[in-house]
Amino acid sequence: MAETVDLALCLDCGARRSEGAPSPCAACGGRRIIRHPELDRLSVAHVDCDAFYAAIEKRDDPALADRPVIVGGGVRGVVTTACYVARTYGVKSAMPMFKALRACPDAVVIKPNFPKYAAAGRDVRRLMETLTPLVEPVSIDEAFLDLSGTRRVHQMSPAEALAGLQRTIRREIGITVSIGLSFNKFLAKTASDFDKPNGFSVIGVEEAERVLAPLPVSAIFGVGAVLARRLNADGLRSIGDLQRIERSVLIKRYGDTGLRLSDLSHGRDHRRVSANRKTKSVSVETTFSADLKGGKELEDIMWRLCDRASSRMKAKRVVGRVVTLKLKTSDFRTITRQVTLPRASNLARTMFEAARPLLAENAVGCAFRLIGVSYSELSASEENPQPDMFHGEEEKQRSEEGAIDEIRRKFGDDAIALGRDYARKRRGGSPATDGDADEPS
Repeated sequence: MAETVDLALCLDCGARRSEGAPSPCAACGGRRIIRHPELDRLSVAHVDCDAFYAAIEKRDDPALADRPVIVGGGVRGVVTTACYVARTYGVKSAMPMFKALRACPDAVVIKPNFPKYAAAGRDVRRLMETLTPLVEPVSIDEAFLDLSGTRRVHQMSPAEALAGLQRTIRREIGITVSIGLSFNKFLAKTASDFDKPNGFSVIGVEEAERVLAPLPVSAIFGVGAVLARRLNADGLRSIGDLQRIERSVLIKRYGDTGLRLSDLSHGRDHRRVSANRKTKSVSVETTFSADLKGGKELEDIMWRLCDRASSRMKAKRVVGRVVTLKLKTSDFRTITRQVTLPRASNLARTMFEAARPLLAENAVGCAFRLIGVSYSELSASEENPQPDMFHGEEEKQRSEEGAIDEIRRKFGDDAIALGRDYARKRRGGSPATDGDADEPS
């Protein structure tokens, strides 16, 4: 028989309460009380940093606390993150900057500082890992946690441990996180979106279908704009609409996607939280301050992106078999081209030489506003790869780049540049851009 325990918790101090106890909390006076009949029986969580990049900027500059803050590129770039004040004006992530500034002309625009955000993300991750080894990163600012079996270690329920994590992150890192707690990943992620910022929401087994029913079909992960339009055209606008359709009918209409829609609409998600979730790709892109047409200038920028992507690959200790080039034209048309390498690599020069012909073929007769490169089909790299007599040039490049990486580790990223980048700097600095964006993997 399941142990009968108190079913309410003060999020401000962690005090346990009987479910019917009135607010505020007798221990601390706090009013953030969470009550749920299954609170002590759930163990899968989704932790999401609130407006992460903007929150870090506000943390580091208290004068921005009440200001609308947008982190992103220049006038021609896009919004990377908008704080909650800016969101009240209708500013959203991925919105073109000119539209964001039209909606919120008083916004403070800050160029992204990805190394700073990555450091803060690592700090958050370390705190998560003090609760459980089963932490599955989704991106720099969110992760799934499985706390089943940790009650004996922490002498508290998963809900209590997560509430403590929320307080610790705010105290030690200076940002807030929103937490969703449930019995599987889909429902935990859904719950974490219910109460932002600094929220804590729960979806239990008994209520899952009822809670999901009024949500739009787009609330199901993987249902993008195209699929949502198709479902809407078929009369399926809410998750409740999906719940009312027989499983066999959904499979007949939508194939494997129909099976997935049927399961998730009823709150069924059999994916496990895995600490070994693999990075799918490493990509870097940049948006230009003014459209570029010249192949030489595009090549120079692409080289710099290859250098940065290579650094990230080496830091993650992975190699990739596929190199992809991404271009966006002045009229927002996106072109992607890729090539498979004869063997996996993480070298900047290998990436550049693979992408260079793709650029020459596709950057013709058009002006471009964005360029990006990525490595994909990743696998772990060898710690000390053995020299290969049949690939002497690549081994030479690996040795050269390794020496440069070591100098950068000791003296900073600007201490030394690879040949093409050095030549570009001698000619007069970097091409005008609205800032580079490291894409989440």
